[in-house]
Amino acid sequence: MKLLIKWILSALALLCVAYLYSGVEVRSFGAALIAALLIGLCNAIVRPVLVVLTLPVTVITLGLFLFVINALMFWAASGIAGSGFQVHGFWAALIGSLLYSIINLVIESLTSRLLFRE
Repeated sequence: MKLLIKWILSALALLCVAYLYSGVEVRSFGAALIAALLIGLCNAIVRPVLVVLTLPVTVITLGLFLFVINALMFWAASGIAGSGFQVHGFWAALIGSLLYSIINLVIESLTSRLLFRE
């Protein structure tokens, strides 16, 4: 149940990003659900491999290269999702991924306090 709620809230966060920033387009809630699933899968499967492969660059840039990796995962998900979720370029992916991360962080902190008390 927690996973389903987090998935729906991530889709809502993606809709918020599209509302706040014109470089990211989401056509419907269904497209946001698919895009949130794809972003989650990219972050779970591809991102760890990229983090390990780019470790020297990440160390040299004091961790700032992780923003580039996040943007690439965001952009890759838009490429896989098709026309329902579009990101217009790398810089739009960078800004969109930053906004998405911030909104998800706020949602996660609120839901952990309100819904998921153990």
